[in-house]
Amino acid sequence: MDDKPSVSDEEWAAFVAAAREQGLGTEAQDRALRRVKQPKPPKPPKRPRRPGAFGTRTRPAPRFKAVLGIGLAAALVLVAVRPQLLTALLPETVTAALPSSWTDHPEDTTPLPAETTRPTAAPSPVDPDRPTLAEPFRGSPALRWADGAAGIEPPPAKATGWMSKERVEAALKQSKEFLVAANLDPAVLAGARPDAALKLLDPKDRDFHRELERGLVAPTEENDPLRLFSRFSPSEVRLVGTVVKTRGRMSVEKGTGDAADAVLVRADYTFVYPLVRSTPGADEVARTVLRRELVFAFYPAGYDVTRGRLVLHAFPYNVGNSSCGATDGFFHPWFSSDRRSAPRPTATGEAVDPYDRSRPLDDFPRGCGTVTRS
Repeated sequence: MDDKPSVSDEEWAAFVAAAREQGLGTEAQDRALRRVKQPKPPKPPKRPRRPGAFGTRTRPAPRFKAVLGIGLAAALVLVAVRPQLLTALLPETVTAALPSSWTDHPEDTTPLPAETTRPTAAPSPVDPDRPTLAEPFRGSPALRWADGAAGIEPPPAKATGWMSKERVEAALKQSKEFLVAANLDPAVLAGARPDAALKLLDPKDRDFHRELERGLVAPTEENDPLRLFSRFSPSEVRLVGTVVKTRGRMSVEKGTGDAADAVLVRADYTFVYPLVRSTPGADEVARTVLRRELVFAFYPAGYDVTRGRLVLHAFPYNVGNSSCGATDGFFHPWFSSDRRSAPRPTATGEAVDPYDRSRPLDDFPRGCGTVTRS
């Protein structure tokens, strides 16, 4: 039997257009997922305070709404053009004998709208097919996410706390610049120094700068540049293509606690990196899924800060599919073929879905664990 579809894509598009004019068709919707008072002389200027320890690091390694077709004839035409609508209801013992064109279920590639609030659940499971060099996001919820910097959409600016609308707008723009420079710059991803990102940070925070510089030169478990910068060892892996998938949101609010006088920009973003080994001829694709929650604090006059530079108030993160024991300042993705050369490191704790954006990072288990998918 011929495996080709009964009609071409052009014919199918024409049918859908005609059906819409008659009020027919189906629709699908995605599952909704998951300091500032002027100091009184002679006291010196106050310094911003950064709470607690630096970022935590956890290493765990559509609902469809059917609209009833109007009329039996329309239903028969739909099945004739797309037999998958019927074969999806049949048992595997029957579909195994049918042509592949009757049973293939292409992934939904419709771009998702921008995320504006925390999702209520993790993304639904996707076709489990393995990613390829041509389709590195196959089988991943990130297939429908935005590409790179396009996925970092600041919200509309409005006056908050001591900041005018214009200053909030500038703060949001600068926060996005840091996210891009630290997590999407191709050179940084390939192991280079994140100079552009470093220049955006307040130089008056000297201790923090010295710590970052030491970490970049001689990383340790306690002082790891991965706390802020996404980097992979070029001798081990390289990015597949030029696209990193991105999804998340920003918000602006008045500060509390140690930053009560500040205005805070909160950025919560997940980055999905498709990678292949650097060895010639390598074709197995692995994905590392990184989520960061960064809080930038903007202080008014009276604080010893540099206007136009960023003060990081907090920056926890979680990464899925990266070696637990490495402390060399690079993420190290796990490939399925690694099982043939060495057993996968044993991990304990709760299995985590790295695509789950419905939970704040504080709710994720600490330490090395496992991921349910990548």
